[in-house]
Amino acid sequence: MPTVQPTCLYCNRDSHAVPLIAIHYRLETRWICPQHLPILIHQPEQLVEFLPGMDPITPPDHHAQHHP
Repeated sequence: MPTVQPTCLYCNRDSHAVPLIAIHYRLETRWICPQHLPILIHQPEQLVEFLPGMDPITPPDHHAQHHP
């Protein structure tokens, strides 16, 4: 059985083209390249079609103060 080459979940480039960062979602390892990592961080709703079952995540309120 051939092994599946990891690719960026957004652009499908593999590690021969770009560095890849492993992320874990629903007990599976997925990969994303540094160019598309900001989408995961700041606009995760754009990844819903690439991560089956993902609910659009509401970005955190950066103005909220957190106290221990």
